[in-house]
Amino acid sequence: MNTPELLAPAGGLRQLKAAVRFGADAVYLGLERFGMRAHAGNFDRDALLQAVSYAHEHGVKVYLTLNIFPYDEDIPLLTDDAAFAHDAGVDALIMSDPGAIMSVRDSIPDMPIHLSTQADTLNAASVRFWHANGIKRIVLARELSLDRIRRIHESIPPDCEIETFVHGAVCMAYSGRCALSKHLTGRDANRGDCAQACRWRYVLEEEKRPGQYFPVEENTRGTAIFSAGDMNLISRLDELCSAGICSFKIEGRMKNEFYVATVVGAYRRALNAIRNNRYTREVRQALSDELDTISHRPYDTGFYFGEPERPGGNEGLTQTKEFAGIVLDSRDGRISVKLKCAVSEGETLELLTPSGVYAFSVDDLRLESGEPIARCAVPDAIVTMTLPFPCEGGDLLRCENKNHR
Repeated sequence: MNTPELLAPAGGLRQLKAAVRFGADAVYLGLERFGMRAHAGNFDRDALLQAVSYAHEHGVKVYLTLNIFPYDEDIPLLTDDAAFAHDAGVDALIMSDPGAIMSVRDSIPDMPIHLSTQADTLNAASVRFWHANGIKRIVLARELSLDRIRRIHESIPPDCEIETFVHGAVCMAYSGRCALSKHLTGRDANRGDCAQACRWRYVLEEEKRPGQYFPVEENTRGTAIFSAGDMNLISRLDELCSAGICSFKIEGRMKNEFYVATVVGAYRRALNAIRNNRYTREVRQALSDELDTISHRPYDTGFYFGEPERPGGNEGLTQTKEFAGIVLDSRDGRISVKLKCAVSEGETLELLTPSGVYAFSVDDLRLESGEPIARCAVPDAIVTMTLPFPCEGGDLLRCENKNHR
């Protein structure tokens, strides 16, 4: 069975390092302009050089997003960024606009280009067109079923790669091509500046009753009628592996390192189990439970198995675990931790590692100075504690989310 590449989001260097440590084969990221996540941490040119160096040292590829809908004045600047990325060692560009693609291909003919999902590719004829025009990989539209993806794979040249999303937030507009944000706020979603207006609450107003608002309600809190659920294919990942997909993509360049590590780690373990013919019901359930720990809207499988399970009304976020800290160092049975939330002596925490999750009780909690303490609630404080099993710097700690209902 084909084992696809696991492609992870990297909104900044912390997220990139978490993705690499927890099992990504490749990461995708953006510079300070021309990507679809203008409000992510993103990378300046010096940081991009550092990111490529770190990823390549660990055998991980780097793809750069240049996939906004550009105006005329953007094309020369975008092409200049592409040339810098090429010289920096970026493995491929993710692009959507035909004019920008043509400009980059003319200037840097040996630069691999992946066609963004923003291009809304829905059929094999379009895939063949883009492949004939020098595109190495097509990121298919998220509105395709698995049967259609399989048929597309069977109808395209063997060296043409296809990539699909398997996890994360999705948009109520076709492949993210949305005008709602710009109409309501002036922020153009198709240039990376989405205000997420689809997540807002709306009411109904009748034409002859101006100012009289009729709530559109699912419950006492109302409903965000345009807000889609989050995609989660962990329980059916083996079915996707047999469809000819070369890369499984995780959405989330606006997420922190805790989210990235949790999701990447779960999908890495799933792919390893599939490859070793050990993807049992128990493994699926354990990994599904793991993905409940991070912030998400109600999960569904998108369009893969027919119509979307939850096309709208998914306003609320939920998570069962909270990011407690990151391990800075481990030696002689003690760990040094940079805290992200309050931690108390005797509290049960979980250590999140690339190999799995391990629970333990906080013991001998101390400040960095060595002073014993019963509790620390200072954000980003550095503390030490004993740990009954080995770990490494870069592992994460989590605790129960006290606000979870």
